[in-house]
Amino acid sequence: MTGSPFFAISLRRLLHTAAATLFLLAGSGGAQAQAPWPSKPIRFVVGFPPGGTTDVMARVVGTALGKSLGQPIIVDNRPGASGNIAVSETAKAAPDGYTLMVAPISVQTANPFLFRPALHPERDLRPVGSLGYAQLYLVAKKSLGVKTANELVAMAKAAPGKLSYGSGGAGTQMHLVGELFKQQAGIDVVHVPDRGAAPALQDVLAGQIDYYFDPASGFQHIREGRAHLLAVTGTKRSPFFPDAPTLTELGIKGVELGNWFGVFAPAGTPAEIVARLGVEIAKAVAQPEVKQSFADLGTEAIAQNADTFRKTIASETQLLSALIKERNLVVD
Repeated sequence: MTGSPFFAISLRRLLHTAAATLFLLAGSGGAQAQAPWPSKPIRFVVGFPPGGTTDVMARVVGTALGKSLGQPIIVDNRPGASGNIAVSETAKAAPDGYTLMVAPISVQTANPFLFRPALHPERDLRPVGSLGYAQLYLVAKKSLGVKTANELVAMAKAAPGKLSYGSGGAGTQMHLVGELFKQQAGIDVVHVPDRGAAPALQDVLAGQIDYYFDPASGFQHIREGRAHLLAVTGTKRSPFFPDAPTLTELGIKGVELGNWFGVFAPAGTPAEIVARLGVEIAKAVAQPEVKQSFADLGTEAIAQNADTFRKTIASETQLLSALIKERNLVVD
């Protein structure tokens, strides 16, 4: 029986049907593997605690992006080591567009030179685009009795090593701008690192430190006269305090560093996903409610595309790497 023509024809039909079934299954599996992005929730890794500027920005933009992309954005807080924990978490994630990091650009411009052992975010992360920019505000304690940045510089030069400035911790942008100010103004002032921007503000209000570079957390106290705003960083005056001069206007050149915030993806993330994200981020940042939420944080909503953002990062990296090396600011 097994050698009959009928059996041979049936066997051929069976094998043909099985092959066709396997082909269809393989095609189905390939279609699932290449499902259009995004087809599931996206994670925003944030290297700072809930409630801070970076966290709030991530949640505000995440809400807008979730609506436009049709998938929820989940914020995953991984605080510690000036954002390095979030850098590591993002860098080791699959480069598929489902894990992104929202962070100040200091994670790429300063951290690789500040910390030992160093991470390599410039190699392991891909800039997607910026979200916004915040100037820093030179704020002095009320009892210091100075009304301008030039008066502060004169006081510091008259008593080297006697004045103190605070920051949110070693390696933070507040610290780096403070050192840049010392360098450009030619003054000797003691750095007092704290556990964050809020404690540093409280130290200024309590008179325990003489001044600090406020990352827009002390606006209410400035407006109510509990601390003196002397000047701002940047190339133009602040839209929030237009009467305050820039340090450049006062003759203290080179202190233009502020806080850029942006979105980063793991290296290897497909270019088409990065491009789509850039377009959607720009749309989100342009929304009036997003702009207002950022303004409440003292931040201007500015969406640079990936190429422009990369140039901003490169320029700041050149400045900060030289500053860190010259002033030996390495953190072990």
